[in-house]
Order: sequence, then C-alpha cells, then structure tokens
Amino acid sequence: MEIISLSCPNCGAPVSTRQNNCEYCQSPVIITSFTNIADMPLPQISKYADSYKKTLAENPDSQDLNLSIGICYLRLKMYEKASASFEKAMEDNFDNPEPFFLAAVSLLRGKKPFVTLRPVIDKIEEYLNAAVMIEPRAVFYYFMSYIKQDYYNRKFFKTSPTSEELYATAIQYGLTETDIQSFHSMIGMPRP
Repeated sequence: MEIISLSCPNCGAPVSTRQNNCEYCQSPVIITSFTNIADMPLPQISKYADSYKKTLAENPDSQDLNLSIGICYLRLKMYEKASASFEKAMEDNFDNPEPFFLAAVSLLRGKKPFVTLRPVIDKIEEYLNAAVMIEPRAVFYYFMSYIKQDYYNRKFFKTSPTSEELYATAIQYGLTETDIQSFHSMIGMPRP
C-alpha cells in the first residue's frame, strides 16, 4: 500500500493514508466501506469527496483514494462517477473485494434489478463473482440472491444456483438482519 500525505477530509489537518483516523478530529482519513459514511451528513461527504479529488489529481492510481471517493460518490448517488472510481480501485487489486462489490452496487443506479438491462446484470454478476473469489462474505451472496430473485425469477428465467440456494449460502456465511438492512440502505431499495 502506497502511503500518501493529504489534508484530513474533515478538519484539514495534515494526515496520511497510513492513518485510520485523524489525530485531531478523530474522523476517518480513508473510507474503506459504505458503513463508514452511511450516517454521515451529505455536506460532510461532499467535503470528503472534494478532499480526495484534490489528492487524486497528484496520485490518480491510488487504490485507497479511488475506493474512498467512489464510496462518497455512491452515497451521493453519483453512480457514473462511483463506477469509474471503483474500476480504478479494482485495477491490479486482488486482495480487497470491496471495490468489486461496490462497483456492482453502483451499476444498479438506485433501481431494481428487474428494470436493469441484461448486459448490466451480467456485469454485476461478474463483479460479485470476483468479490466472492477474493473473500466470500454473506452480503455478497445475499446480493446475488437478490439479483436472482428480482431479475431472473420475476422474468421467469431458469437459473442455477437459484435465489433460494444463494440465500442459504448467505445464511451459512453468517448473514444478519443488520447486513440485510445495511445492504438495502446502500442500494436505495426497500427490502422485498
């Protein structure tokens, strides 16, 4: 991981990507998952995005910064920019499944899978399969199950594994009610 110096996205103090939190304001320096900013007010997220944008001008290939700004864009519902940032974060990144998962989320564009075009569904599944290969997580299998249920089942397409089988796999990996609520909050769709 490359260490980059930047200003704290919250208070402006000098920090680096090596730090988890700013030593002055205790805010996160690098955002690593959507849950880090799920409850953050939108003006503060915009502030984070602006800070990352400035630092990315000098370090455009930083996986950490591209992931962080992508998460900000996703929270701000700027799906095109989020997708582009996640794709940069994915390049040569075979250790972190988060950019693959979040890229799949951003491809939904805040819509139900049922109204999404088939090539987009295929790309979402490609990203989710990559995320699962890096590190299987319950929420990844739940997302796969959700796609199968809302796209394939509603269009009466036969598919394997089924949405029920993927949901059972998610349960085996420890899926919780909190995971489900967090996922639906992230995609902006109520739970079916």
